[in-house]
Amino acid sequence: MKTLYILRHAQKDESKPEQYDYDIELTQKGEENSKLLGEKLKSKNILPDLIVSSPAIRARKTAENVSEKIGYTKSVMYNEVIYQAFLHEIVESITYTFDTVDSLMIVGHNPSLSALAITYAGFKEEMDMASVVRIDFNCSSWTSIDKSNAKLIEYIKL
Repeated sequence: MKTLYILRHAQKDESKPEQYDYDIELTQKGEENSKLLGEKLKSKNILPDLIVSSPAIRARKTAENVSEKIGYTKSVMYNEVIYQAFLHEIVESITYTFDTVDSLMIVGHNPSLSALAITYAGFKEEMDMASVVRIDFNCSSWTSIDKSNAKLIEYIKL
């Protein structure tokens, strides 16, 4: 069994339209919501084996806040591919995950994260900021994940 947690970053600060997208930070509400989401995940005993995040500032900060609240003690891995990724690029990154990892959390951006949830589990809506989709795959290798062995378990939002 493989478990994938798809986490969309918290609310971003759009007050500086000239700012380079990669450098956009979280709003104060985004900071608070990412911590609240982490607390909610902890209350559900969610502690992935590996957290991989887009290195964009808002995703990085979301990953850091969530990992701190859930008690994740390893280093968050940053993967440039997740930033502005097409769906197939995220899927490829997931399939490169070592099979010793049974639960993986990807922290990134829409529209690719919602597309990932739709593709694998038929998720029917756009993911909100600071939300998580959990999908379980009935297989033993990340290279074997497919919509035929995927099951949408829950959508966690504030």
